[in-house]
Amino acid sequence: MAGNLGLIFLIWKDPHLHTPMYSFLGSLAFADACSSSSVTPKMLINFLSVNHTISLVECISQFYIFASSANTECFLLVVMAYDRYVAICNPLLYPVVMYNIFCTQLIGISYIIGFLHPMMHVGLLFRLTFCKSNVIHYFYCEILQLFKISCTDPRVNMLLIFVFSVFIQSFTFMSIIISYSHVLFAILRKKSEKGRSKAFSTCSAHLLSVSLFYGTLFFMYVRPGSGSAENQDKLYSLFYTIIIPLLNPFIYSLRNKEVIGALKRIINK
Repeated sequence: MAGNLGLIFLIWKDPHLHTPMYSFLGSLAFADACSSSSVTPKMLINFLSVNHTISLVECISQFYIFASSANTECFLLVVMAYDRYVAICNPLLYPVVMYNIFCTQLIGISYIIGFLHPMMHVGLLFRLTFCKSNVIHYFYCEILQLFKISCTDPRVNMLLIFVFSVFIQSFTFMSIIISYSHVLFAILRKKSEKGRSKAFSTCSAHLLSVSLFYGTLFFMYVRPGSGSAENQDKLYSLFYTIIIPLLNPFIYSLRNKEVIGALKRIINK
């Protein structure tokens, strides 16, 4: 979380980073910070204490914050892909298309959809009763684990989660693929090797982040069944909830000359 908050501070503090691309990056860092902060503190408390209890309200709140952050990240990744598409395919129109108000609207829509969608699933959770075992064999309140300990038939909940998850993941992933297909063709058409290298470098960090994000989702939900599936789910969830938010600030910063330059300017003040 410290890495994401540090990146947000750097973007806010340095005027050279007050551009659409870094506004989107700062918004993504905030979503990652929310995601990790919803899971990590309680997980560390459970590791360090004997008492591993959590109330139903706390459990549902944890799920809501995490799910909202993850949904928001899906749409922000689409917005960032569109930003790169405009910057590389239509560079002369970039200042006209990606003006400040429009960028703010894109960020706002991503957060509104991201935080509204899980409300439906949270509301439906309250129709369930929990009279079976109250032990969740997971390190956070994952919604499918709550269904396992429900005495009420959760099939309606599961159907809606499946339908909306498939729609959102398919829509966002295909939007990113389409944007980067155009970007790839535009890069290959560039005659200057320096221009191609610069274009690839601006997209590589985002593509790596997208690959980690959707690759983890793929391994979580689209894989052959096995006896160790539950342990695999925990491993993938750990990667999805903690490792990816931890890695993203480094992915976007380490090879980014503008971010490194901004960091040096802040340190030298």
